[in-house]
Amino acid sequence: MKCDSASIISKKKNHKTIRLILGDESLVDITKIRNNRLQLVPKNSRNMFEKLFMFNDSTILHQNHFENVTSYKENETSFYVTAKSNQKSNDDAYNYFDCVEYEGNTSYLNVSCETVLNYSIPLYGYCTPVLLLITLAANSLIVIVLKKRCMASPTNFVLMAMALCDMFTLLFPAPGLMYMYTFGNHYKPLSPVIACYVWNALNEILPAMCHTASIWLTLALAVQRYIYVCHAPAARIWCTIPRVKKCITYICIGALLHQSSRFFDKSYTLITIDWQGQPTNVCHIETAAWIHEYTSEDFYYTFYFSFRILFVHLTPCASLIALNFMLFRAMKQAQRKRERLFKDHKKRDCRRLRDSNCTTLMLIVVVTVFLIVEIPLGIITALHILSSLIYEFLDYYVANLFILFANFFLIISYPINFAIYCGMSRQFRETFKNIFVKSSSEMKAKTECCSSKYSLVNSPRTFTNETVI
Repeated sequence: MKCDSASIISKKKNHKTIRLILGDESLVDITKIRNNRLQLVPKNSRNMFEKLFMFNDSTILHQNHFENVTSYKENETSFYVTAKSNQKSNDDAYNYFDCVEYEGNTSYLNVSCETVLNYSIPLYGYCTPVLLLITLAANSLIVIVLKKRCMASPTNFVLMAMALCDMFTLLFPAPGLMYMYTFGNHYKPLSPVIACYVWNALNEILPAMCHTASIWLTLALAVQRYIYVCHAPAARIWCTIPRVKKCITYICIGALLHQSSRFFDKSYTLITIDWQGQPTNVCHIETAAWIHEYTSEDFYYTFYFSFRILFVHLTPCASLIALNFMLFRAMKQAQRKRERLFKDHKKRDCRRLRDSNCTTLMLIVVVTVFLIVEIPLGIITALHILSSLIYEFLDYYVANLFILFANFFLIISYPINFAIYCGMSRQFRETFKNIFVKSSSEMKAKTECCSSKYSLVNSPRTFTNETVI
């Protein structure tokens, strides 16, 4: 929540201090510091919970949660926007310190202050549209290949769901990001109210929901492979297509429930400000009344982000690291067994173990790429909670940059799975060529793919050797 202010701003020339007054109480001092920079110094800042702006998963911003104030003047004037709107072509006009300097004087949705524009404009505005096209193409191809009848398996249903979740994680915020950053509209006041609700849903809630589902699906995939490799008899019971479909459904419902309160935790109303010399309607932001009525802001956001840290970041990532280690160890044991079988001239069993190892190695690569981009997001979110609740030690300018680039690398990782499947799965390549390259030379591959003898990658269709793709 931005600082709600129907305030009188008085400037003390002798002390070079701007004091933000709310009624008869001083809410915040804005004290002049080095290089003509101003810095917000909130009262009782230890007890204030920092706001998190969400893109994909957890984009941390610099501002604090101040006490909720419902009163405001109908013709509220934005010193920040009025002063800077005529410099919209200059990224420096909306740098981080400017937002820290003036954010306390506004209570409306200000997209320019949600990211560090010097970096977010090139990354979100210019690079993300290109990555969107690549991701749409790559993940659509994954779904097309995996939905073939000859590719049907419990593992591939999970992979197909992962591809769809990753694609929608980027697809939902793409229109807003392009409008704001590609076409340069981030500096404009956003209205009507429905536009603010849509921006909040598409840019924060829906991407977080899809990404949460993708995280849990990745964990389900690793657990499934672990059962196949290390507890083969149990795979006949637990790793069936009907059970996997139910698991995918439960995961999607769980992700929706996790984000459901986010659809209703903000309230937007129209107010009028002076922007470029004209009265302009903008969205006034308040924390929803039900949060204040049934709980508190501190409790609500602490519970939400603590749950997210524990069940969306920490537990899945720790479990995936452990599963990766166990799968790697099992793969090494299988490699030694394969060498013994090769010496005994048992070529069929030797080939089966080789194919199983290829599948396991591919899964390890997929999970490793996932962990590389997920662990930093979890760490910075955990640090944010500690900084908000215990002791303020986090530099939010650095945190914003860190999260900005972490989100960008997360976007880059989405189409990588297609390259992994093509590079490490012979059966995926053959099925792909059979679909898109119609020639007689591929008919043999089609016959091989759809034979009951083969599974999805390079493995015989057995419960103990179910493949990943």
